[in-house]
Amino acid sequence: MTTIHTTPEQRWDHLASVPGGPRTALAAQAAKAVFTAAMSRLDVTVELHSPSGVRTIGRGGPVMTVLRPQELFARLGRDQSIGFGEAYLTGAWEAEDLAGFLAVPAAHLRELVPGPLQLLRGAVMTRIPHEDRGDAADTRRNIAHHYDLSNDLFELFLDPTMTYSCGWFRADAAGRPIAGDDLQAAQERKIDALLDLADVGPGTRLLEIGTGWGALALRAAARGATVHSVTLSEEQAAWARRRVADAGVADRVAIELCDYRAVAGTYDAVVSVEMVEAVGWRHWATYLQTIDRVLAPGGRVAIQSITMPHDRMLATRDTHTWMTKYIFPGGFLPSVRALEETARDHTALRLRSTTALGAHYAETLRQWDARFGSNATQVEALGFDAMFRRMWHFYLEYSRAGFLSGYIDDHQLLFTREDG
Repeated sequence: MTTIHTTPEQRWDHLASVPGGPRTALAAQAAKAVFTAAMSRLDVTVELHSPSGVRTIGRGGPVMTVLRPQELFARLGRDQSIGFGEAYLTGAWEAEDLAGFLAVPAAHLRELVPGPLQLLRGAVMTRIPHEDRGDAADTRRNIAHHYDLSNDLFELFLDPTMTYSCGWFRADAAGRPIAGDDLQAAQERKIDALLDLADVGPGTRLLEIGTGWGALALRAAARGATVHSVTLSEEQAAWARRRVADAGVADRVAIELCDYRAVAGTYDAVVSVEMVEAVGWRHWATYLQTIDRVLAPGGRVAIQSITMPHDRMLATRDTHTWMTKYIFPGGFLPSVRALEETARDHTALRLRSTTALGAHYAETLRQWDARFGSNATQVEALGFDAMFRRMWHFYLEYSRAGFLSGYIDDHQLLFTREDG
C-alpha cells in the first residue's frame, strides 16, 4: 500500500463549526437573496427545509435538497464558491443527481449574479494563496497533494491502463459518446490520437511532459519511439517505472522526476496530456518556451488540455476555488485562445489544429464516479474516511457538470514551428 498524504483540509477540523459573527450574518443574508433569486430563474428544484416546513423554488428539474439553509447561506456568504462546496461536504445540502443539478447553474454562470454585484467580485472573492502560484519551489508539493494520495486509490476507479485524463469513446449516429462504452478502449483511442497528431513512430525521440502512470509512454514505445517522460509525482514515477520494466522497454523509456522547466535534450515530438492545467497562468509562457527550446526542426507538439472560455478565464484567474483548495492547489484552466496567444507572443510555435472532446470527458467522469462509488468499501479500507469519499464524489460530479453544461471543454491541440 502506498502512502496517503494528508493535508489540514483533509483533516476536516475547519468544517466542524458553522461560520458565525455579525459580518457573516450580513453576508449570509446577501447570499440567500442572490441564491434564491438565481435558482428561481433556473430549470431546477430547490427544496429549502426548515422547522416550519419546506419551501420550494426553481422552475422544475434536477433536485437540490437543502437540509440546513442557515449553514448553506453562512458558508456561501463568507466563502462564496468554496463555501458552497464545503456545505455539501458537511451535508447541509444534497442532490441525488449531483452532476445533473450542478450542470444547470454552470450553464448560466454569467447571469447568476446581478451585474452590479459582479463588479464587486474582486473585492469579495478569495485570492489564490501565494504558495499555490506554480513557482518551481511549490510545484512538487502541489502535485503531491493530489497525485501522490495513493496509487491504490486511483487504481480503484481508473481503467486498467491507469489513464487519468479524458477518454475518446465511440460515437452514436448523432456524434455523441456512447454511454457505457469501454473505458480502456476509449483511453487507448485517445492516446493513439495524440501520438498520431505528434507523428510518433519508429525512431521518434519523444518527450512526454507529465508521465501519469506510464500508459502513453508504453504505447509510444510499442510504436518504436524512444521516450523521455518527466513527472513530479513520486508515486506515479515508481508505478510507471515498474510498468516499463515489466514491459521490457526500459531501454526505450526513461521516467525522470524532473520539473518541466529543467528538461534538457532535443526531441522530434513533445506530448503533454492535461498537465498544462497544473502549470498556472503565470508560467504558461515558460512551459511553451521549454517545449520550443527542446523541439527539433520540423518537430510536432500535441497538447491535450482542459479549457474554459477566454472571458471567464480572465475573470477568475486569481480566484481561490473549492477545486484549488481541496483537489488541485495551483491548478488553473487555460483557454485555447490563451495558449495560442502565449505561444505566438513568446515562442515560434503556432497552433495548427484543435479537436474538442468535452462530451467525452463527461462520460469519462461518469464512469470514474460510478467505479469510485462501487468501490467505497475498498476506498475506506485504504484509510480514506467518509468525508474524503464525499469530497471525491463532489469533485468528480462537479467536474462532470462543467462538461455537461459546456462551461469547460477538453481539446487536443497541435503546434508546430512558425516555418514548420
